[in-house]
Amino acid sequence: MSTNGDLNRKLRMALVGGGAGSFIGRVHCTAAVLDNRAALVAGALSSNPERAKASAPAYDIAESRAYGSYQEMLDTESALPEDERIDFVSVATPNHTHFEIAKAAVEKGFNVICDKPMTFDLAQAEELAAVVDNSDVVFAVSHNYTGYPLVRQAREMILNGELGEIQAVRACYIQGWLRTRLEEDDQKQAAWRTDPSKSGAAGCFGDIATHAYNLGRYMTGLLPDQISCHLRTFEEGRQLDDYGTAVIQYENGGLGTVTASQISHGRENDLFIEIDGTKGALQWRQENPNEMIVRKNGEPHKIYTRDPNAPFMNASGAAACRLPSGHPEAFFEAFANVYRSAYDAMTDRALGNAVEKMDTIYPNVHDGVEGMYFIQQCVASSADNGAWLPLKHDRARR
Repeated sequence: MSTNGDLNRKLRMALVGGGAGSFIGRVHCTAAVLDNRAALVAGALSSNPERAKASAPAYDIAESRAYGSYQEMLDTESALPEDERIDFVSVATPNHTHFEIAKAAVEKGFNVICDKPMTFDLAQAEELAAVVDNSDVVFAVSHNYTGYPLVRQAREMILNGELGEIQAVRACYIQGWLRTRLEEDDQKQAAWRTDPSKSGAAGCFGDIATHAYNLGRYMTGLLPDQISCHLRTFEEGRQLDDYGTAVIQYENGGLGTVTASQISHGRENDLFIEIDGTKGALQWRQENPNEMIVRKNGEPHKIYTRDPNAPFMNASGAAACRLPSGHPEAFFEAFANVYRSAYDAMTDRALGNAVEKMDTIYPNVHDGVEGMYFIQQCVASSADNGAWLPLKHDRARR
């Protein structure tokens, strides 16, 4: 019985990062195996070799494939017979290490699923994209919110013209967990996210505003033209921004806003988007992901629920569902949809078929470049009192 399309086997996964204290590493692992199309067989789970090997039993990684470093893992795995070595590497480490790990994996011929932001800065992103484009590997970026069924439903509706011409996009990602300086208590997640040597040029905007911006790009397909941004660090002594807002001008004349906060009391992971078109408008909220509201003047508001068997669901929305209506699907399943879409491409590659690099249902290396350009231009604009700066990158997904 085939477990992975026509490949007749599971894809073999290696995880970099995800050791003790990691949140996102465990999420990657859970999402990767949710559909029984992959198995975690190897890992370099920490930058500390002893901690890396000690963490392996928690993932059921055999001692022989629990590596002390990603370099050791890539060298050893690439020397194994083709029917034993890993197929792909998941990178779940702090931002400043993504580039070297992902680039090394691509150069060894392994597919990659990389956490976001894709790299530490734009120069690294552009170099990595060039390496990927000159290879035949599949490269996905875990903008996991693109995997929600109603996000994909909305994307197909918009691209099919059901909302008319898109004129306004309002995207917010509001948290409150960094209202106090947790980084001073050496809280692991706070410590690296607020450290410019590990996080990069932006804090809040690099961590979560990139999700809000990517969601608008993914759902609407609008190409950006210019951006004006104001970033603030409201918690005294913190080195990176913890609040910000940006205004985006799109090539079609539309306007967008991105607001992100990590200092709003009582807010958790409130990613929220509203999109206005000439024929209708919609809104979706990540904390209530199984409902989407669609509005048209003169008509009752419509609440779309996630229901794979309903006639109002389009092909993209229905294909992203796993459960019947009324059984909530959420974060893990959405994350797994990014993996599942990338697996389809990995299977094609393994079978000797050509792989699309730009127009993919999953976020790809070009989306990763766009995310880094967004961060760079937001930081530069804010430093220049909100000056309007270009936002369309040559590698932008069309």
